[in-house]
Amino acid sequence: MLHKTRGVALSYIRYRESSIIAKIYTEVFGIQTYIVNGVRSSKSKTNRIALFQPLTLLDMVVYHKNKDDTVHRISEIKCYAPFQTLPYDVMKSSLALFVTEILGKTLREEESNQPLFQFIEDSVLFLDEAGKSFENFHIQFLMQLAAYLGFGIETIRDLENELKQNRYPLVSDPIEMNAADRLLMYEYGVEVALDRNRRIQILEKLLVFYKIHIDSLGEIKSLEVLREVLR
Repeated sequence: MLHKTRGVALSYIRYRESSIIAKIYTEVFGIQTYIVNGVRSSKSKTNRIALFQPLTLLDMVVYHKNKDDTVHRISEIKCYAPFQTLPYDVMKSSLALFVTEILGKTLREEESNQPLFQFIEDSVLFLDEAGKSFENFHIQFLMQLAAYLGFGIETIRDLENELKQNRYPLVSDPIEMNAADRLLMYEYGVEVALDRNRRIQILEKLLVFYKIHIDSLGEIKSLEVLREVLR
């Protein structure tokens, strides 16, 4: 009944007077929902609600009876990699909200996917630790996440062709294409010169690409905030 797992906090909603219902991507059980009692109580001696802020990396001991249960409970929980900069940097926290929303809309498997969990953990740690060259982090995150979701991008030309087949009004230029190629080929932190308009255009193409493959993606509410912050 009791299981140890790492997890990445995605979101939560208030439940009754002092509890929450949290969505967490776990290493052992995939995407899961947990009810957590007493975290919003004024009598609580610790600020446990902070553990459920977007992308917090968690060590957990959880109750799981069977796969038919849709809501589970947490026995023990702690953060194993406290953030140094992410919650305090406006650009980083905006990127984190965007990534969290994308993960919340795309992660569906209720089973272990260790490579995907490792990718998410590595991405979160890079964003927190980066001192520079993270302004294109969200673009590279989308490019790399697509492979784990089953519709990876081989080349930018393939991406553009698929958008064209789906009647997306392409407006590309060599600078944008070369920049997108570099972002696809290299790891986080690669320095790529992109002006605001081209960065937004690449991002919007990627989101259309995601919507082609995930019908339920819908509106990305954090996108407008991200556009403003990354001006």
